[in-house]
Amino acid sequence: MPGRPSTPPPHPRRQILVALGFGAAATALGRQLPELSRGDGVGGTTAPGTDQNDSSVSPVGDGESLAAPPALADAGPEVGPDHVFDLVIANGRVIDPASGFDGVLDIGIDGGLITAIAPPPMKARELINAGGQVVAPGFIDILSYEPNPFGIWFKAADGVTTNLAMHGVNNYANAFFDDFEGNTPVHFGGAFHQHFLRNEDLGLKPEEAPTPELITEFSELARFNIGNGFAGVAFSPEYSPGTSTEELDGLAAVLAELGHTAFFHVRYSDPDPPGTSFEAIEEVLALAERTGISVHIEHLASTGGTFVMAETIERLEAARSAGIDVTADVYPYDFWATTLASYRFAGDWQGRYRLGYGDLQIAGTEELLTEQSFLAAQAENKLVAALGSIPEEEVQLALATPWIFVGSDAIAEESLNNHPRASGTFSRVLGRYVRDLGVLDLQSALAKMTIQPAQRIEAMIPALARKGRLQRGADADIVIFDPATIGDRATVANPALPSVGISHVLVDGVRVMNEGELDRSVTPGRALRSA
Repeated sequence: MPGRPSTPPPHPRRQILVALGFGAAATALGRQLPELSRGDGVGGTTAPGTDQNDSSVSPVGDGESLAAPPALADAGPEVGPDHVFDLVIANGRVIDPASGFDGVLDIGIDGGLITAIAPPPMKARELINAGGQVVAPGFIDILSYEPNPFGIWFKAADGVTTNLAMHGVNNYANAFFDDFEGNTPVHFGGAFHQHFLRNEDLGLKPEEAPTPELITEFSELARFNIGNGFAGVAFSPEYSPGTSTEELDGLAAVLAELGHTAFFHVRYSDPDPPGTSFEAIEEVLALAERTGISVHIEHLASTGGTFVMAETIERLEAARSAGIDVTADVYPYDFWATTLASYRFAGDWQGRYRLGYGDLQIAGTEELLTEQSFLAAQAENKLVAALGSIPEEEVQLALATPWIFVGSDAIAEESLNNHPRASGTFSRVLGRYVRDLGVLDLQSALAKMTIQPAQRIEAMIPALARKGRLQRGADADIVIFDPATIGDRATVANPALPSVGISHVLVDGVRVMNEGELDRSVTPGRALRSA
């Protein structure tokens, strides 16, 4: 990868003191949130729970409503009536999932900050008329990859303003941030990638366990890279089956010291022994219990919950009730995708996943595999979509669970050998699962892609404390969309089709998308480093 040093960096110790800001109290399974008003006036219907350990959005007290979203504590004084804003978003249905506000107001922006949210009129140098549309915080993709210059524009077209590679970055921190600083339309950050760097830095094969000496070296490498901007450690024991308990504990000790989170692609993805989803979930929860770290489980519908989603959620609910800080995410598709040379296709994959060769489609093509073509595609390590591999009812159950966020687990590449989630994840949630199927309401869905991932990350990356919110003093990362038309278009055969129904995307107040058209001349995205 460009920018990667030819030799490993030094491993100095650097203490980073941050406070854990995300708790673990349980929320009732499948609790339904109130239906939201269309918003011809102020419709304050939901607000954050008073329990700091509850990451869900809970109802406002009887008779209580909000005249406007609250300001951030350090937002500064309000502007005067003669103030001329750089930009005003007028007449839109403003939804701030952080406070539960839902009503029609104008938003005034100066530079990269929201400086007012109030009734009209507002004086402005530039105006966006958002009448008939929803104005929401820009979406935060908690489970993406490096913001390559091809795929990142499809993220922006899907309403994403912050791209977090929390599945792990295939690089060292300094090189990663140097590669993309100033070159991307959206903000970006990422996690230390245990699976990649155990091979790149330690020279371990995926099935090989590290020695105690290598674990010490690996722990110092993680500490160094977190000190240089990475947030947390991303583990992938399914792809590195040699990952030992001692390796997990060594890296977890660094996370506990620094107050960072472990992100897990768990070890197993099916309910059948040997090696079950339940065992994989228990491994993560046991690590959290003995080390005190917070944990986040990635793409729960494809790993850890497949075919047993209700039971997995019940177990995680019990862990949250017991004080373990665990959350998860899901993408809104009934099939997963991965590369054929990975350990996911070792052994009896047909039996584990209830699949045949004809269920595998080479992403970016119409080709379905046969027993004969499988080996050739595997030799090229093609990424395939495993059609029908996730029960649709399990996707819906996960999306209806308040503490399960939305994450894409993909970013498009020029080869187009990608899952369509790379381009359509967020619009698909709002179109298919909110509008068409009514699996969850609009504000709950927006919370899963704005304030909830922001709260999960902000203890590690303080800049996230100003994102995921439509409040005075927050960063002007904003998406404007039509709830009646928003939707995904990407398919397995063509995963690089942009979403529809989004008219504007603002990143730090800069219009990355304007009137439905991307502006590829602007790159306002900033590196989001841990501190």
